[in-house]
Amino acid sequence: MGEEMPSHTEGAGEQPHDRPELDEPLLHQLVAHLREQRGDLREEWARRITDAQLLRAMTPQEIFSEVTAVYDNYVSALETGSVETLQAYARDLSERIIPRGVETDEVLGIVLLLRDVLARSLFEHYQSDPQLLDRILDAYEPAANRIAVTVGVSFVEERERVIREQQKAIRELSTPVLQVRERLLILPIIGGLDSQRARQLTEQLLGAIQQNRAKVVVIDITGVATIDLAVANHLVQTVEAARLMGASAIITGLSSKIAQTLVDLGVDLGMMRTVGDLQGGLEEAERVLRQRPSADEPGSRPA
Repeated sequence: MGEEMPSHTEGAGEQPHDRPELDEPLLHQLVAHLREQRGDLREEWARRITDAQLLRAMTPQEIFSEVTAVYDNYVSALETGSVETLQAYARDLSERIIPRGVETDEVLGIVLLLRDVLARSLFEHYQSDPQLLDRILDAYEPAANRIAVTVGVSFVEERERVIREQQKAIRELSTPVLQVRERLLILPIIGGLDSQRARQLTEQLLGAIQQNRAKVVVIDITGVATIDLAVANHLVQTVEAARLMGASAIITGLSSKIAQTLVDLGVDLGMMRTVGDLQGGLEEAERVLRQRPSADEPGSRPA
């Protein structure tokens, strides 16, 4: 479960005739046995999942429901050599169970348990004919391993996608660019600032300037306790980038500690307009706007 299957050369496009070690009559025989024993094998698999204390975030009823679907898709993948159907189901399942806290080792664990349950069943069924058993297991094991590896990789990729989306949402919440009125934006920065976050907020601010055709931006750093040289220089670059896009930047909330840091670090403050607090910054922004009528308004002229 949680097994999202990316396309591989040996996966989605592979057909039974691409696997010469297993002729089609033998393939159908193997799959027919697994389907005939479907009820017992999926119950055994569900029991072993519970005994191993996997998928504890799910109820026994939910586990059995998903076991049934995964079992059917797994056997179909063995039969056709294609993982596309299993991939589509696994993608949907991953989206549902990752937010519930299912871990990667749990997913790998249940897939390996299924591989073992099916292999034991095949051994018991064909043990009276050792040669046939060898052929069956030689064909089954590589296919089952391929599915298990693909499932593990796919689940990790889905988890990484979810993490990236969560990080993006957190960044957007933590550095919102707000439109105070036409042509005026405010960027309140709260919390720690590192180089990566500084770059992200710059990109976000420049995008907002373009989208809102802003002329003045108030960057409030009241909620920032400390900054280092890299971040300080990046702040200067942000102000310069805003200016190149036609917007004046005003820095507010500069603490005495940060001001001293900027002086000690020798940061070029020539391009930075600073005001003590946010209210003062907004008042200064209004004055700038009155002095800089929009270039696309009738009768306007450059300041």
